[in-house]
Amino acid sequence: MTDLHSQVVETSPAAVSIDDIRAAAERIRGEAVVTPVLRHPALDAAVGATVLIKPENLQRSGSFKFRGAFNRLNLIPAADRPRGVVACSSGNHAQGVAASAQLLGMPATIVMPADAPAIKLERTRGFGAKVVTYDRATEDRDEIAAALCRDSGATFVHPFDDAGVIAGQGTVGLELAGQARDLGLALDDVCACTGGGGLSSGIALALSEVSPKTRFHTVEPAGFDDYKRSLDAGERLSNTEKSGSVCDALLSETPGEIGFSILKRLSGDGLVVTDKEALAAVAFAFTELKLVVEPGGAVALAALLSGKLPVAGKTVGVVLTGGNIDPQMLMTALAR
Repeated sequence: MTDLHSQVVETSPAAVSIDDIRAAAERIRGEAVVTPVLRHPALDAAVGATVLIKPENLQRSGSFKFRGAFNRLNLIPAADRPRGVVACSSGNHAQGVAASAQLLGMPATIVMPADAPAIKLERTRGFGAKVVTYDRATEDRDEIAAALCRDSGATFVHPFDDAGVIAGQGTVGLELAGQARDLGLALDDVCACTGGGGLSSGIALALSEVSPKTRFHTVEPAGFDDYKRSLDAGERLSNTEKSGSVCDALLSETPGEIGFSILKRLSGDGLVVTDKEALAAVAFAFTELKLVVEPGGAVALAALLSGKLPVAGKTVGVVLTGGNIDPQMLMTALAR
């Protein structure tokens, strides 16, 4: 574990700033998609609010993860790039790193759970990365990644506990606040799907600077609500299980140290939804919004649709974080 984390960017809670997020926005410009803000009368009517949808499922590689990965890889010194990068991911960070490495001409090796959705495994390989699979119930992915880094000299890119990654993900919040402002709207609340907290902490940090009256909320699947419990307790807590939810993109074991240090200051109430509610949100996104969203990417929408956050009469931003869903999972959601 020590070997692995020694390769993560040296940082402290104060190391990620709005200036870092603005610099990341310039760094990823022209490669990352500036995803639009969408509105739909069916969604506004369903929750009784003005809802601004930020569809990161339309992002390059199919999720917001490309933003943080491309920013982080650009920070690797030129002399170190030929040795490549190593990352651990159930799929979306994997694809973000693989796509970024391909653009920058760097080799990439991704450690992925063997039970990750087939589409995520296939797409990661499709971006040219080498995939090493493991059993998430019996094997330690960090140990596997550390060995790969030792053997190759590659740089480890953490999926969320990295200042460069968080700055890249924070560009979502920077864009959303600006887009709301352009529409003449003030965001009362913003919800985002939360795993390790890289995206959520980046968004919360951006909003605290450019839209300080906006309340940010983490949203997690039931049984994997380590962020909500940690925020309530004031200390980082872990999940007891490593798998068992359809929201595979959000099954981090414990909040990231950097992200938690930001969110414990800047987050409002944490929200939790069931797998059933997440699948209902996937179906709503497909049938009403005409958007393809994976369960883990839909939990923020699920929180609104299930009434977990009182939003009547408010202006609310909701981040759809990914659309890399297996066709069978989509059919399951629609059948329910």
